[in-house]
Amino acid sequence: MLNPGPPPAGARASFGSGAEKEGRATDDAKAAALLAASVLQSKKGHRVTVLDLRQVTLIADYFVIASGSTPLQVEALAEHVDEAMAKAGVALLQRNGRHRAHWVLLDYGAVVVHLFTDEERQYYNLERLWGDAEVVLAT
Repeated sequence: MLNPGPPPAGARASFGSGAEKEGRATDDAKAAALLAASVLQSKKGHRVTVLDLRQVTLIADYFVIASGSTPLQVEALAEHVDEAMAKAGVALLQRNGRHRAHWVLLDYGAVVVHLFTDEERQYYNLERLWGDAEVVLAT
């Protein structure tokens, strides 16, 4: 990962790969993943799961996976997570799925949050796909 230098004044932090500043970046990423999971649990997200992907892939350190009963609930969960992450200083790098909230992906760099409707989650079954990852949290 290229280091573009220090962020502009007032910019929110994002977490890079666990390879950079191994200890602190990894601890920060885990804390961010657990923050997202906590928000999802408090807002009635279903089957909240945190996967530690560090030994499996380089695309992210943690996946946070949860589902909601309806697209409207999935969208609301995404808004609550993004609000909490912003307050914690974690920058949203990319968001996909806003208008068809059957699967919303929030990319925070080392932490990626996947929010599904129950049916979509069953179909894509990310927990099976990333079955070699360590489960940090499962509700």
